[in-house]
Amino acid sequence: MRKIIDINNDWEFTPSFTTAFLNGGGETQIVRLPHTCAETPYDYFDESIYQMVFGYRKRLDLSDRDSRRVFVCFGAAAHYAKVYINGELIGEHKGGYTAFEFELVTDDPAPLLAVELDTRESLNFPPFGKVIDYMTYGGLYREARIEYRENSYIRDVFAKPIVPDAIRVSSKANPKLVAGLTFDGVIDCELDIVGDADAVRLSVYHKDSDKVVAEATVPVGEAYSVTVPRAHLWDTLSPALYRLTAEILKEGTVVDSVTEDIGFRRAEFKKDGFYLNGRKFKLRGLNRHQSYPYVGYAMPRSMQRFDADILKNELGCNAVRTSHYPQSHHFIGRCDELGMPVFTEAPGWQNIGDEEWKNVGVEAVREMVREYRNHPSIILWGVRINESRDDHDFYVRTNEAARNLDPTRATGGVRCHKNSELLEDVYTYNDFIHDGVQPGCEPKKDVTSDMEKAYIISEYGGHMYSTKAFDDEEHRLEHMLRHARTLDAVASYDDIAGSFAWCMFDYNTHKEFGSGDRICYHGVCDMFRNKKLAAHLYAIQDSKEPILEISSSMDIGDHPATNRGRVYILTNADSVRFYKNDRFIHEYTHADTDFPNLAFPPIEITDYIGDQIAENEDFTEKQAQYVKDILNESSRFGMNNLSVEAKGKAAYLMMRYGMDHDAAYRLYGKYIGNWGDKSVMFRFEAYKNGKLVKELKVAPFEERVLCVEVDHTDLVEDKTYDVAAVRIRLTDQNGNNLPYFFGALNANVSGKLELIAESPVILRAGMGGLYVRTTGKEGKATLSLSIPGGESVSVDFDIMIKKNR
Repeated sequence: MRKIIDINNDWEFTPSFTTAFLNGGGETQIVRLPHTCAETPYDYFDESIYQMVFGYRKRLDLSDRDSRRVFVCFGAAAHYAKVYINGELIGEHKGGYTAFEFELVTDDPAPLLAVELDTRESLNFPPFGKVIDYMTYGGLYREARIEYRENSYIRDVFAKPIVPDAIRVSSKANPKLVAGLTFDGVIDCELDIVGDADAVRLSVYHKDSDKVVAEATVPVGEAYSVTVPRAHLWDTLSPALYRLTAEILKEGTVVDSVTEDIGFRRAEFKKDGFYLNGRKFKLRGLNRHQSYPYVGYAMPRSMQRFDADILKNELGCNAVRTSHYPQSHHFIGRCDELGMPVFTEAPGWQNIGDEEWKNVGVEAVREMVREYRNHPSIILWGVRINESRDDHDFYVRTNEAARNLDPTRATGGVRCHKNSELLEDVYTYNDFIHDGVQPGCEPKKDVTSDMEKAYIISEYGGHMYSTKAFDDEEHRLEHMLRHARTLDAVASYDDIAGSFAWCMFDYNTHKEFGSGDRICYHGVCDMFRNKKLAAHLYAIQDSKEPILEISSSMDIGDHPATNRGRVYILTNADSVRFYKNDRFIHEYTHADTDFPNLAFPPIEITDYIGDQIAENEDFTEKQAQYVKDILNESSRFGMNNLSVEAKGKAAYLMMRYGMDHDAAYRLYGKYIGNWGDKSVMFRFEAYKNGKLVKELKVAPFEERVLCVEVDHTDLVEDKTYDVAAVRIRLTDQNGNNLPYFFGALNANVSGKLELIAESPVILRAGMGGLYVRTTGKEGKATLSLSIPGGESVSVDFDIMIKKNR
């Protein structure tokens, strides 16, 4: 039978590969996988820091292999890998984003396995050749393993669950209804079997159960199929997953088995949009890179899964694009569990190289499809080089490669050109038309070369309005509004299948891009996944938790001419009641919005006065109303930018009541500027179904509060080390971020953990983060964080090593 041995610990690493290294010589350091060849600063570093030829080696213990064949399997190796056994080259792999394996043909029970890795950007295969808008970190950054296999074994399984056409999910269905929907589902399988076998046994289980729900034994050479009675759908509303185990038998004995997680779902792209299980479904997602501060691509299972959780549960996305390369199975697998559709694509960025380059590019498509095609969350293969020119012959080959290996899914290809040649099933286009003035997006008919095929906006936003968390308030607000305008525009078109904003979080990039500090500030979150204002816009569209955020600190001095400017409420509640110093001013709903196509559009605050003027001033009803209208408008746009209507009201007040500019400024100071007030408290109450679900207070700063959020504190070492994400915010006494705070934070860890962090930890815009990593030892640990001269926070961790791993 097959045996899997994880080999993620106790590798020897050298930053400079030599022939002597192959033979066990030279100085090395002990590392664990996933590993990056060079840890990087947070900002201001050159990409040459990780561009080198380096090496890994590990002495293997194959003493229990018996007569079985031995394979070494790598989840990924960035970027050109040569693999050696006892100094002899056994294979090479070009491409840093897909898995590969080699057979170890040796009788040595303790051979020396070595990997030579080249991560220089002069390599002649995707994504290299010209400048690239992301760092291409190097290393054995995913897990590795040894597999013992019999002479007869399963090389590959492709499961194709079939949902009957009659099974359809209504647009009005809820999770409970979908979970209760059952049908007889058929799983057709393709098996690549090496060696001889008599039969194939297919067994199906619910993902988290050992109880067999369906089984079939089929002679080798016949159609491999199994029917699952009362099967459940994989759907965004209820993502039912199954485990399919394929076994090959010889003389009634199982000689090999492979298990894959699968799901029954029907994903269809039509000319009028995307359909999931028969219901039209508008994709609303973000683009994701697989990088992290300091360690680049090298993060284990917990952090990969955490990104999927953030996208779904914190950012309200119902889909994700893995730009611009295939990403971790841990991430995609979590998307399977969460019911989040994935658009994944082959490596590349704009450049198309020579024939050798293209051959590797076609093979990269084959590797991607073959490796990931059992994931039910994947709905679309990207088979073009991101934002590349048309290349008919090359893209005929990439489309054929994908369709031959997986005829069940559509192909797409991200382009930035209108009316380009469409060899794919879906026209996927980066629409960057919106610049604050132009429409949120272009209509499909103005972009695609074939109106009969589906259309997706694969990127928008991003470089059109790069936004740092510490930019001024008006910049941060406009960033959010630009995302809102595009989301609203996309939602207004029935024939746009969906959109993916650029992008989930800020990321390190090359000198040609970003803000000069090697960071692209294109994210709705910072690099540590702390939310910027725009992130809350996505969150409110599909969050189960009540959300209430305000776009302003209400500090008038942060704005030109001390006009408060336009202020928005972001909430998924039905209404928000607005109070000033506990006096009710106005109740806001999502009605009469500038974004009518959003389920929960931003709500602009247009009234800061309420009934105060009518009650406090000796004015007529009409005079009080006119004064109120003028003051509220001047608060948003300034006295010198009043509308024609407001100027007309001002003229009427001057003529009818003899009011002058001095009166106007006195009233502005009293009711808008609140000049002379000891302190002003703005309070917001969010109501859902008539119940108070969230409250927010905005008042002048009084106290620094250190807030620390850890994704998990029970750390478990299984196949390799575990990592926890620590997100840090400095807030005021009411929990509001301090966007202009820059300062150092002391971070210390005691116990069986180590830090992945700057020293000291720097908070930018009052936000930051770090990671803690297990060290291979069980026990307890404590992370202590403190602001010099301020408060401190401690977090306790329990570390366990999983037995029989």
